Amino acid sequence: MGHALCVCSRGTVIIDNKRYLFIQKLGEGGFSYVDLVEGLHDGHFYALKRILCHEQQDQDEAQREADMHRLFHHPNILRLVAYCLKERGAKHEAWLLLPFFKRGTLWNEIERLKDQGNFLTEDQILPLLLGICRGLEAIHAKGYAHRDLKPTNILLGDEGQPVLMDLGSMNQACIQVEGSRQALALQSLGCVLYAMMFGEGPYDMVFQKGDSVALAVQNELSIPQSPRHSSALRQLLGSMMTVDPQQRPHIPVLLSQLEAMQPPAPGQHTTQI
Repeated sequence: MGHALCVCSRGTVIIDNKRYLFIQKLGEGGFSYVDLVEGLHDGHFYALKRILCHEQQDQDEAQREADMHRLFHHPNILRLVAYCLKERGAKHEAWLLLPFFKRGTLWNEIERLKDQGNFLTEDQILPLLLGICRGLEAIHAKGYAHRDLKPTNILLGDEGQPVLMDLGSMNQACIQVEGSRQALALQSLGCVLYAMMFGEGPYDMVFQKGDSVALAVQNELSIPQSPRHSSALRQLLGSMMTVDPQQRPHIPVLLSQLEAMQPPAPGQHTTQI
C-alpha cells in the first residue's frame, strides 16, 4: 500500500504483508504522527509512528531511528516491530511500527498520582530506577548515550516495568569517553529520580511540561525533606546530582547499589536473628 494512512477513517494499512486496522490517533508533534492500530493477524495493538519526509535527510534520520531500535533486544528498551517507507505523492512517510503500552509513560503515572494527592512509593521507585539503569547500561555497552532521558520518554509495561523510548535522540550520539557518557546519563537520571520522588522536576516548570531534563547541574541541589523516603534513597539522589560529574557514581556502581536496595518480593519475609 503506497499511500499514507488517513486518520479520518477506520482504514487498514499493510506493513510487511500484514494488515493493520486503524483505531484512533494517539498524538502528533512536528512532522510525525502516532496512531493506534490493531494487527488483524494477531489481534494485538501497536503504535504506528509516521514521520513525514520532505527530503532525503528526513528519510536518512528516520532510517537511523529504526537502526537504533534494531541495535537492542532488551526488556527495558523499546523494540521495533517493523519499518517501511511509503510513498505520499512526490514525498514519503517513514513508518515505525512499535508495541503499544496502554499505561502510557512514567510521567503519565506521576501526574495521575498527583491528581489523587499521592506519590510513587519507595518500593515502586526502586524497581523502576533499576530497570531504567539496566536499559541505560545496554545502551552504553553499544557505545551510545540516550541524550534525552526524561519521564515522558519512559513507557510503563503491563507489569510496571520501565521501557526507554525515543531512540531517535541517539542519532550520531556515539560517545567514546566513558566518563562523559556516564556523567550525561547520571545527570538526566537524577532528574528522573527526583520527579519520581517528588512529583515534579528539580529546577523549573519546563521539566514538568515534559521537555528535556538534560540540564547543566551548576548548583548543589537542595533535596526536600520527606518522611516517604529513606536516607539511603536521598543519599543516592544526592550522589547522582552532585555538581562535579566525576563524583557521580557510574552506572555499574549504581546498579550494584540499587540491587542491594530492592524491596523484598511479594510473600518474601526478612528475619532478624
